[in-house]
Amino acid sequence: MSLFISNAHASAAGAAPAGGGYEMLIMLAIFGLVFYFLIYRPQAKRVKEHKALMAAMAKGDEVLTQGGMVGKISKIAEDKDFIVISLNDQTDVTVQKSAVSAVLPKGTMKSL
Repeated sequence: MSLFISNAHASAAGAAPAGGGYEMLIMLAIFGLVFYFLIYRPQAKRVKEHKALMAAMAKGDEVLTQGGMVGKISKIAEDKDFIVISLNDQTDVTVQKSAVSAVLPKGTMKSL
């Protein structure tokens, strides 16, 4: 029988596990801190910046949408969170404010 079970393991089988539950709590706290600083905090910062971008949009700003369209804001509907973007002289597109990914510097459309 001692061929398969060593004497050291057989004698320690009835002993209580060493250490308390504090190691698990410390590991859980460290995992929570890593989750906060690497995942939650950067995402919350991006959301805050995007909300500030949407609030700062004004008529005449040149914008880039998430779909890749570049245009100039011609009308802002404050109550419905929609804006009208003029892609050129004849084409107007209505999009949600949240679809705007960046406000471009003035004159960007002429340089394209």
